[in-house]
Amino acid sequence: MSVSGIDPRVLDALQNASSLELFQLSTLIERLLADPRRIIAVRKDMNLGQTVRFVDWRDGSLREGKVVAMRDTQVTLQDLRERKEWKLPYAAIEPPLPDPATRPQAVAPEPPAAPRPTRNDFRCGEKVAFEDKYLQTVVGTIVRINSRTATIDPGDGTQ
Repeated sequence: MSVSGIDPRVLDALQNASSLELFQLSTLIERLLADPRRIIAVRKDMNLGQTVRFVDWRDGSLREGKVVAMRDTQVTLQDLRERKEWKLPYAAIEPPLPDPATRPQAVAPEPPAAPRPTRNDFRCGEKVAFEDKYLQTVVGTIVRINSRTATIDPGDGTQ
């Protein structure tokens, strides 16, 4: 693996470190790379079919690949050169640039939702309307009110 871009002093310090120190450093780095905030930073601008750059662990070079699948901790890419599939951690992916077309627009805040009606807001004989489980609007008269439900007579013989 090429070491271009690494400070020679850091490389020298790593070469002089004991195996135990290298192991401790390795576990620390693994924990940092598994941090969900780092994963989200890469995933937020990534989508299926997108072309991204990733690090080839064999030689340290950057390659291009198409996103085939996204899992919790790793992404599956198809290498554009060799047509091989790679399963890599998100840390091996160069974060894609945010898409300017999907820039967040200044959105007016939603007005607060109306308070949910309670049992005391309804009386027998009142006319009400609601959407049933089939998303059909039902209009009817309240016949009976229980602690949690009300019986409605829609006027077509059903209740």
